[in-house]
Amino acid sequence: MPRYSHILFDLDGTLIDSAPAILASFRDAFARAGLTPVIPIDDSIIGPPLTETLQLLAGSTDAALIDRLADGFKASYDTEGYKATAPYAGVGEMLASLKAAGFSLAIATNKRIHPTRLILDHLGWLGHFDHIYALDLFSPRLPHKAAMIGRLLADHEIPVATSIYIGDRSEDGESADANQLPFLAATWGYGSIAPEEMPPHWRAVGTPDAMLAALLAD
Repeated sequence: MPRYSHILFDLDGTLIDSAPAILASFRDAFARAGLTPVIPIDDSIIGPPLTETLQLLAGSTDAALIDRLADGFKASYDTEGYKATAPYAGVGEMLASLKAAGFSLAIATNKRIHPTRLILDHLGWLGHFDHIYALDLFSPRLPHKAAMIGRLLADHEIPVATSIYIGDRSEDGESADANQLPFLAATWGYGSIAPEEMPPHWRAVGTPDAMLAALLAD
């Protein structure tokens, strides 16, 4: 029997290519506000929570400005924009195989909970996941991904010894470390970590098929 029965996944850049939809909605938000971002809206901004990204793009922490931009982003992304999200090739089959094999799957993402659920439903994946966590699932909002993973584990009494976290960014690995979870880096996404930059206790996996094989073998 595999060692890890509980598999926690990041979403953006790990299971889905959300960059085109997210970038289009950021551009729409700035156009609606009549503003020009101070840095390019490109793949490099994908990953952090919405507020942090808007502050970076706006070059400002002014609450009223960031709220206005956030409203514009949500109006775009939460209605039609999210539908442009695409799964990475092979991910749907990987998730279905893991679920059929008896693994308990969960999402722990920086993305807001509302579009997360919309996307999972749009892709037909909602039934794969026993738990779906986001920073804004709680009030007050959780401060970072490490706290979110810890909350997920505690809320559902999930043993650390039988759990693993999968993501595509250094933040994901560091959040796994903070919760004493092993970490598998999905290197097919836009936030992929170069293997030579990873600590020796992290593992890199290059395709969803290889990820499935690794999880079944562990």
